[in-house]
Amino acid sequence: MTRPITAGVDGSEESLAALAWAAREAVRRGLPLRVVHAWRFQSHDAVDAGDAATQEGWVRESVGGAVRQVLERHPDVEVTTDILQGDAVETLVRVAGESEMLVLGSRGHGRIMGFLVGSVGQQVVVEATRPVVFVRAGDQPSAEAAGREIVVGQQGDPEDSAAALGFAFATAAARGATVRAVRAWTLPPVFAYSPGSLRLMDEAGGLEPYEQKALAAALAPWRERYPQVRVVEHVEIGSAGQVLLSVAGTAQLMVVGRRAHRTAVGARIGSVAHGVLHHAGCPVAVVPHS
Repeated sequence: MTRPITAGVDGSEESLAALAWAAREAVRRGLPLRVVHAWRFQSHDAVDAGDAATQEGWVRESVGGAVRQVLERHPDVEVTTDILQGDAVETLVRVAGESEMLVLGSRGHGRIMGFLVGSVGQQVVVEATRPVVFVRAGDQPSAEAAGREIVVGQQGDPEDSAAALGFAFATAAARGATVRAVRAWTLPPVFAYSPGSLRLMDEAGGLEPYEQKALAAALAPWRERYPQVRVVEHVEIGSAGQVLLSVAGTAQLMVVGRRAHRTAVGARIGSVAHGVLHHAGCPVAVVPHS
């Protein structure tokens, strides 16, 4: 079954930027585009907000206008539109599971503050089983120009980052872009190392060569699958979030893995994904671990 690229729209500037991004990606990958708006009937005592049918008509008119603009730019893309009544988070999580990826808008706060992810987006990215891409208001096609990279974070063993690496390589192949694979490392307490890992590090010639070999091993199957994609291997000491953000200026897309953490007050994403999502200036794809 062919999964569409799905864009969640609500009429805001950032959601229209997300729709435009999703449409370009659908064209590049040869996939259909699905446009979804989740809504609930709301009555207001102070103003005449109309009945449910009237409100749905307003929604359809707004979404229809956005879709017409997409078709003017990309007349060959296959587009379906769904106006779905229900809770926004539940609806978007469900449609994400039916999609190649879900694309949402996120307001920006400039270079320092980066993204402002709304409550809906924060909950969706925790629960979604498929990649979720966040696009800032004002995102332009020129940001996807040649020379700008797909930056992806890699950590742990090869299988730990397989989903994020696969997404990054597929995106780079569709765009003719370079993948910059980033592996950050720190100096942990010596007691954190097992005798086995210490032996492997000695054989590798030290800590940084060990990390370089670990990154190369994680990349090997993806290099084989996508031989046309140029790869830059980036190993640097520092926190993963800081190292990724240090190269965000060259990125047309940042890809990070996500493992949801369950707490007493609910689920949340890890600190690396959270930091990159809120401070990178480019679109960010959050990919759940397999």
